[in-house]
Amino acid sequence: MTTDNVESQASQPSILSFVKDLPNLCSLAGLACTLLAIYYSILGVYSAAMIGMIWAVAFDWADGLIARRIKGRTGNDRAFGGQLDVLIDIVSYGVAPSILLLSYGQFEPIFLVGAFLMLAASAIRLSYFSTFGLAGGTKYTGLALDNNNIILVSIFLLEGVFSGSVFTVILYASGVGLAALNVSQIKTPKLSGNPINVYILALYTLGITAIYGWKLL
Repeated sequence: MTTDNVESQASQPSILSFVKDLPNLCSLAGLACTLLAIYYSILGVYSAAMIGMIWAVAFDWADGLIARRIKGRTGNDRAFGGQLDVLIDIVSYGVAPSILLLSYGQFEPIFLVGAFLMLAASAIRLSYFSTFGLAGGTKYTGLALDNNNIILVSIFLLEGVFSGSVFTVILYASGVGLAALNVSQIKTPKLSGNPINVYILALYTLGITAIYGWKLL
């Protein structure tokens, strides 16, 4: 091992040193909400799953707002946070909605197709963004994945309006439709970049939590 390699390894921060970074803690809190959403989707407690899904978005948006306001973050801090955010996004906006669809479809094989399309679209969407970033520096190409959760928790409010079989079709079509929008060429603004939108999402999150919390009671 050369001297340069030894010095390079000695200068590298430890893995867990990044956990104390507040934006990363916020990202991990969102991941915890996603885990709860997956857990309750499998159990069929969909109101609890909806609460977990919308709070995952809230923490995702909050970590960016916090990161922009913290002074003294290094390039490594920003790079690590960006990678962590992408990895959590695939779970929050790809895996969780896919499992929701599978669970609501009682894990029938036909729902594997829709779940795969949703998961594949999220992976492709994130890979494209990681490669090319924002179009013109201001807009996403394709519907940003966080919108999937925001829209799905609203659609799920219709569950009691339609019969189970009809709502299953609605949920399936909505999931596949969102997947198509995720990988489309439409340009959408980065809503989370505006602090006002973050506060609007906070109110929306509280409202959704109250509605589904009441359903749980």
